[in-house]
Amino acid sequence: MEFESEEAAKAFYNSYARRVGFSTRVSSSRRSRRDGAIIQRQFVCAKEGFRNLNEKRTKDREIKRPRTITRVGCKASLSVKMQNSGKWVVSGFVREHNHELVPPDQVHCLRSHRQISGPAKTLIDTLQAAGMGPRRIMSALIKEYGGISKVGFTEVDCRNYMRNNRQRSLEGDIQLLLDYLRQMQAENSNFFFAVQGEEDQSSGNVFWADPKARTNYNYFGDTVTFDTTYRSNRYRLPFAPFTGVNHHGQPVLFGCAFLINESESSFVWLFKTWLTAMSGRLHCQSPRIMMQYRAAIMQVFRRPSSFLYELRDHDWLQTIYSARRQWVPVYLRDTFFAEMSITQRSDSMNSYFDGYINASTNLNQFFKLYEKALESRNEKEVKADYDTMNTSPFLKTPSPMEKQVSELYTRKLFARFQEELVGTLTFMASKAEDDGEVITYQVSKYGEDHKAYYVKFNVLEMKASCSCQMFEFSGLLCRHILAVFRVTNVLTLPAHYILKRWTRNAKSSVILEEHCSDVYTNYLESHTVRYNTLRHEAFKFVDEGAKTSETYEAALIALQKAAEKVDHAIKNSSKSAMLNGRFRGNSTVDASRVNHTSGNKEVSSGQHMSEDDMDKRIRELTNELENANKKCEVYRANLLSVLKDIEDHKLQLSIKVQNIKISMKDGL
Repeated sequence: MEFESEEAAKAFYNSYARRVGFSTRVSSSRRSRRDGAIIQRQFVCAKEGFRNLNEKRTKDREIKRPRTITRVGCKASLSVKMQNSGKWVVSGFVREHNHELVPPDQVHCLRSHRQISGPAKTLIDTLQAAGMGPRRIMSALIKEYGGISKVGFTEVDCRNYMRNNRQRSLEGDIQLLLDYLRQMQAENSNFFFAVQGEEDQSSGNVFWADPKARTNYNYFGDTVTFDTTYRSNRYRLPFAPFTGVNHHGQPVLFGCAFLINESESSFVWLFKTWLTAMSGRLHCQSPRIMMQYRAAIMQVFRRPSSFLYELRDHDWLQTIYSARRQWVPVYLRDTFFAEMSITQRSDSMNSYFDGYINASTNLNQFFKLYEKALESRNEKEVKADYDTMNTSPFLKTPSPMEKQVSELYTRKLFARFQEELVGTLTFMASKAEDDGEVITYQVSKYGEDHKAYYVKFNVLEMKASCSCQMFEFSGLLCRHILAVFRVTNVLTLPAHYILKRWTRNAKSSVILEEHCSDVYTNYLESHTVRYNTLRHEAFKFVDEGAKTSETYEAALIALQKAAEKVDHAIKNSSKSAMLNGRFRGNSTVDASRVNHTSGNKEVSSGQHMSEDDMDKRIRELTNELENANKKCEVYRANLLSVLKDIEDHKLQLSIKVQNIKISMKDGL
């Protein structure tokens, strides 16, 4: 036979091999001594020859995954030689094989026959652009061609073809991405972006954070979620958003990245770059980031651990790891996660861009949809701010604590607190242990002591901790601690249990601790501390005194003496208040010559006053002092109220501006 070219001969032999049932490859060639051109080719069965197992490159190193032996010394071949006419003629042919041939329904698996035809490429391109993955595309091809053997290639070939497609498209689109980021930075110098490697390269990892994202981190960066499983574009690149939770329980953005690869070095670069964008500042403790990035996290955020054993193949550990959702949360309850486990049930972090970005989104489209997603999230936050500032929640109890918190928290977080407060009505708290400083209460529903929670309460410090650790995890008090507060007469929420990040002033530049400006609240808190301390000591005294008649008599006498001392202390306190509030503050009058007016009667300080007159005058001056103190507190409260009104007005103006901006964008 004669062929017009070497390629024609190769195609013929490969076509013959497909019909017979074997794969081919080019074995050897001979060149012309005159001009070096190839003048002879040999095409052989892919099973020709034997693998060299003594190669120097494999001699001194361990082969972890040895490849299957495929060469068995088959002699089948076709040799062609170029003639002076330029045509190629068959110069040798061996038909026999020393191995079994492949049946027709498996020929498409052989390497030399796995070729994607032009029509198949067109169909793959179309389906890939629609966001379909290799597996679904192969299913469509099999249905289209009537069977896998008629498709002519495997899913691996389809995957490789799609990867090459993505790489070619990616290089152009990455450049568009960089152009967009440069434009955003030119418009606002607070817009941050970075590229791993040289900025003019189109193959490096990319990170960016807009000004709002950087500001959000200042307010709500106490907990950070990072996840690369959110592959949102047609290149299947890991789109990695850094997110958190704002004071309304809504997800907020702290920055985004596109990762070309997911190597350890990529994550080290990304975490360091993110920290730079956040001004190099970590909140109270290192961000809570998914542990699959352990090595990178230890380099950037933590000290290395000595526990680095390779346990990936340990069956028991793998079983435990696969069930981690059932046991890991128990070990995280003492760490603050800002209610994330609760908010994720209704507003998952991974849903931040859902409805805007999907697998078919290319990078050219990405930022238009990305900006729409940000606008939508911003609009939801503005709406939540408006509802918090302009509507009052419905109170379900007469508790002063509920009213107090309703004026501090945002509507969403108040609803969560209210849920816990109302839940206390089904719980009973009984004293289980008392060590003199800390009282332990058992808190459970009636008849469910086997499901009890235990609350430790320090009366003097007004601090409580519950075995459920809800406050440590979410920053909100649980119903179990609130039940203990109810039975111990704690009427308002102590200041250290009100986290600013959950209040309506979470993003305020003016530091207004509203719970400290409430005079009534301060009074209740201080009175409650004194009341609980005295009651605690009195109960211990009564328990001991009632044991026998002798201890009872001694206790009764002690109580009578104590009552006299308390009465004496009350009188001394009143006299001290009179001196501090009246005489010592009057520098224009000689204290030795002061005249006291009692009704219409004037008495010289040098003259003797009866005890009744003195007591009467003390009461009058004490009342004046109390009235003056009340006026001062009212003035102070009014001043803080004015500052609060200014801050509220500032926030409302900000909301109106945001609404106008959103309306203008919608109009455009």
